Amino acid sequence: MEGEIHIISMLVRNRSGVLSRVAGVFGRLGYNIESLCVAETTNPKISRITLVSRANSDFTEKIKKYLDRLVDVIEVTELGQGQSVQREMILLGIDMNPENRKEIVQAIAMFGCRIVSIKEDYCIIESVGNREETETILKYFEPIGIRELARTGLIALQQKKNGNDDER
Repeated sequence: MEGEIHIISMLVRNRSGVLSRVAGVFGRLGYNIESLCVAETTNPKISRITLVSRANSDFTEKIKKYLDRLVDVIEVTELGQGQSVQREMILLGIDMNPENRKEIVQAIAMFGCRIVSIKEDYCIIESVGNREETETILKYFEPIGIRELARTGLIALQQKKNGNDDER
């Protein structure tokens, strides 16, 4: 889908069916969810949903209007680049051989990655960074050969918080 990337952070009640209703709003309005991360906050009765979608500029007000109508949604915020800290974790499964082993080890050090599993002919690399950093790592390892890839999707927190919003 064309358009700009929108990162939406929501605080919701930690109840059965809430995620389904939130995803249903996006589906009914024709928006694809590019990534989604959900977990409890410091208050186990509240979960944070971090959702990434791509859409035109009227997206935020339109989607916020519909999400605010859902009973279990406490807060909906769009997080911009300058006002939030954003991270994604990736796990890469890379085939290793005597010819590429040195290059892989050097790249891991250069990018600040971590080897979480290593065998003679295969390793799993972990990296955490912002979206641009993880994309750079993926582009670097693509010609070497990525056998498997798993990614968390984006997580983000707004920078300007005073106090603990998880306690609502």
